Amino acid sequence: MTRPPLLATLAAALLATALPLASLAQPAASSAPSAAAAAAPQKVLRYAFRVAETTLDPAQASDIYSRTLTAHIFEALYTYDHLARPSKFKPLTAEALPEATDNYRTWTMKVRPGIHFADDPAFGGKKRELVAEDYVYAIKRFADPANKSPIWSYIDGFHFLGLAEQRDKALKGKRPFDYDARVEGLRALDRYTVQIRLAEPRPRFIEFLAASDLFGAVAREVVEHYGDKIVEHPVGTGPFQLAQWRRASFIALERNPGYRERFYDAEPAADDKEGQALLARFKGRRIPMIDRVEVSIVEENQPRWLAFLNGQHNLIEQVPADYVSQGMPNGKVAPNLAKQGVQGWRQVRADLTATLFNMDDPVVGGYTPEKVALRRALSLGLDVEREIRLVHKGQAFPAQAPIAPHTTSYDPRFKSEMSDYDPARAKALLDLYGYTDRDGDGWREQPDGSPLKLQWSIESDNRGRQMSEQYHHSLKALGIQVQFKPGKWPELLKAARAGNYQVWHVGGMSASPDSQGALQRYDGTQIGGQNLARFKRPEFDALYKKLSELPDGPEREAVFNEAKRIAVAWMPYRIRWHSYITDMAHRDVIGYRRPLFWQDWWQYVDVEPTARAD
Repeated sequence: MTRPPLLATLAAALLATALPLASLAQPAASSAPSAAAAAAPQKVLRYAFRVAETTLDPAQASDIYSRTLTAHIFEALYTYDHLARPSKFKPLTAEALPEATDNYRTWTMKVRPGIHFADDPAFGGKKRELVAEDYVYAIKRFADPANKSPIWSYIDGFHFLGLAEQRDKALKGKRPFDYDARVEGLRALDRYTVQIRLAEPRPRFIEFLAASDLFGAVAREVVEHYGDKIVEHPVGTGPFQLAQWRRASFIALERNPGYRERFYDAEPAADDKEGQALLARFKGRRIPMIDRVEVSIVEENQPRWLAFLNGQHNLIEQVPADYVSQGMPNGKVAPNLAKQGVQGWRQVRADLTATLFNMDDPVVGGYTPEKVALRRALSLGLDVEREIRLVHKGQAFPAQAPIAPHTTSYDPRFKSEMSDYDPARAKALLDLYGYTDRDGDGWREQPDGSPLKLQWSIESDNRGRQMSEQYHHSLKALGIQVQFKPGKWPELLKAARAGNYQVWHVGGMSASPDSQGALQRYDGTQIGGQNLARFKRPEFDALYKKLSELPDGPEREAVFNEAKRIAVAWMPYRIRWHSYITDMAHRDVIGYRRPLFWQDWWQYVDVEPTARAD
């Protein structure tokens, strides 16, 4: 690959100081390769996360980065067709699609015999077959208070018969969770049959059953063998296994040598030219097709972009906005990169990014008229289009509601106050409710005369600094002081879950095709988990429950519309924008296609080591 000498020199210098070079990585502990395997070049996918992982234990994970890793190690009963658009479910470790009875309250699944966990010392040198009890155990782990699962409240919302009661016994008795106790709603009927019974109808429960990143099978003896070190020893039935882990720095996964025979197959739409071409190329190939995946943590945009240009990484997922115009101007790969065989993809992502207000905070929280007025004024005063233009370089568009694109109830024609920028109205609201400048220093005080100074959490990277400049610009125009509290994303997330923040911003990507997933952030039962704003209104909780029970149709759509209205009225979150996402790869990466809702995709790509000349 040819490149300007100055760029190559700069890239090499930055990489030497900022990136954990793959060539310097310590070898993974594994069995000695055969002579033939040693002679063949490894097929290695290399790219970077811009934010560090937090865990490799599904029961303790909620962030997208950790879940991308666990999705390739563990396997759920069902998965998504990799090429189907719109999305389509299919069996993964199950023999067939689930049987739903009793008005979607009882779900019965058959595990396919002959599937095995990756080899591990916990199994005492024996092959360990996947059985129904492994799924029962995996779900129980979310209920175990000792695991402090951040998504327990989400799982509890499904109302597995008897599961919450079992958790309560452990909490009230201050004793270990009893994994051997019978739970009526979560049972292995025989070696291969899983039955789940719910207290209420859940017509879309298959979305839960298809989340390998969270609800993949876990072997009990592995957890008991490693104890509190289980986070370092993820063992699943998936196509990859952990080879190396330097926390918040470098992760390597290798092909699971004992992975069952599984072959590339999919059902792209007839008019999907890209999907049809991928199917024609790969149909019948055994997966995974690559040997190893190396993920570096590179928080700053420039080193991440240069790592890709320099060939240190052969894929860049989510090209930084600062460099999209260099890499894919007007949605097409730049001519100089195209000549080198670089590929590019751009699409609307199933995501949203929001400013969130801590509803328990005495300044910005609360439900009284003046507190609602403050949040709505802040929302009206945030110049999101300016932020999109200057910080995100046009790689986003304003959001109208807390519903992600590509999900069932997303309507591109819907318009609400959520996207309005109107500083005049914002100032009028502040004046009306007593947020005025009483002492003439140019800054507003609270209605009781105390200072109004916001504490705004922000990531301590270049993007965070750029965003803080935009927030400061908007708030200064309203006469509101703000102090920024920088920190690393995992620490900020931990603080937010505990309610130790005032204002923050967070992004979220839809994990399923149903729009209800985005509304978890407003569900009062999920405070401390997905509901980081700690918002709780009985009228919204009733709507959320109704959405869970209703089948798809006009009645359910009407409930979604009411939920949107409440979200805008109370404004615990100011949903700011949805993103365009740009991914690029060198020519040696074959078959990449960004998934919509699922996190596992490494097994569907190939890497041809001789395809790119450095």
